[in-house]
Amino acid sequence: MDEDPDFPGSSQDSKAEYILSNVAEVVERILTFVPTKSLLRIASVCRLWRNCARRVLRTQQKVTWVSACGPPGSRVHALCSSLVEDVEKVFLLPQTVLAMVDSEAFSGQAYCYRENKAKKSRQSPDTVEELSLLFPKTCDVMGITTPGIVLTPTGSSSNPPQEHQEGEAGYAIMFPSMEGVNIRPFHFCKKTISQSSLEEAGLVDNPELRVVLLFVYEAYKSGAARFLNQVLEPLAKSKALIAGGLVESVFSPPRQCCSQGAYGVVGLALSGPRVQGASVLLEQDVGTPKAAEAAILRLKAAKLPERNTLGFMFACVGRGQNYYNNQSNVEADAFRKVFPNIPLFGLFGNGEIGCDRIVKDDYTLCDADMDGLQHEYTTVMTLVHLG
Repeated sequence: MDEDPDFPGSSQDSKAEYILSNVAEVVERILTFVPTKSLLRIASVCRLWRNCARRVLRTQQKVTWVSACGPPGSRVHALCSSLVEDVEKVFLLPQTVLAMVDSEAFSGQAYCYRENKAKKSRQSPDTVEELSLLFPKTCDVMGITTPGIVLTPTGSSSNPPQEHQEGEAGYAIMFPSMEGVNIRPFHFCKKTISQSSLEEAGLVDNPELRVVLLFVYEAYKSGAARFLNQVLEPLAKSKALIAGGLVESVFSPPRQCCSQGAYGVVGLALSGPRVQGASVLLEQDVGTPKAAEAAILRLKAAKLPERNTLGFMFACVGRGQNYYNNQSNVEADAFRKVFPNIPLFGLFGNGEIGCDRIVKDDYTLCDADMDGLQHEYTTVMTLVHLG
């Protein structure tokens, strides 16, 4: 066989070696099929592969997630077990992670009256540290426990969403760095809340603020209601969409400023020209599948693109199956009927935050005052589009 003059050597192996060492277009195309953790390891092979890997990473701007559920009682929470395996397979470099798990299984405490303190807690420092080690050191991980979980199974946006008010359940949404989208985590307690801290978090004096996802923990404690009003008052005056709920506790980031059991608030401030949002409130009188679907259908008016859009459902723990005459998964099913290709996540909590609102481009529809943001026995259904 004659030697091909365009390649140093005549064997197929030599040709492949030459291409993989010199032809950036081919290397880059191959690397698009490699999960991100493997891609980061590959980047150390040579300069060409490093540059190709960086270009591939910049294109990975689609939000992804890992979710899990299962019967209670296992040594490790179902979400932690799934994350260990599935984080190796994702195609993005997480910059921010929002993780939620059921409070009864994860913290070992019953959500109502905290009467079940004899259970062994799995919210140990080791568990939290191991969870953080799954993600890059520069990644902000926000971990929340709540009475119930709403999740879309891992794999496809079109998977049917599930409401879990019993048993183990949890999810971790991974946000990469995205052009035109700025996600800032925040955490305040009574010791750290101030005008300057709100400004630093991008919650006030921020003309590009579009969406705030907000979660209050230990909200039943004395002084917590006044503290929440202190947070919501400036937000109610903004043109941003505000949505969230009252949860059990926060396990990440570690609390350095206040003692265990103190109340506080955590959340994500989403800013930037590519962020859009819409929310509707399912009032207390929405008590049938037909009424739930009709309420959720109002979100269609926002006309948000389905690509790179997430749905969030923040429901009262008093709703769910008992609220709908023993029919399960009513509101999640209604959401999927209206938005079959948008994944849905959320919680069942001890109070809801939100209102009817559309935030799109440079305008906001349906403003609400501070009192109109706090509810009981309702559901706040939200869409967040990230460009």
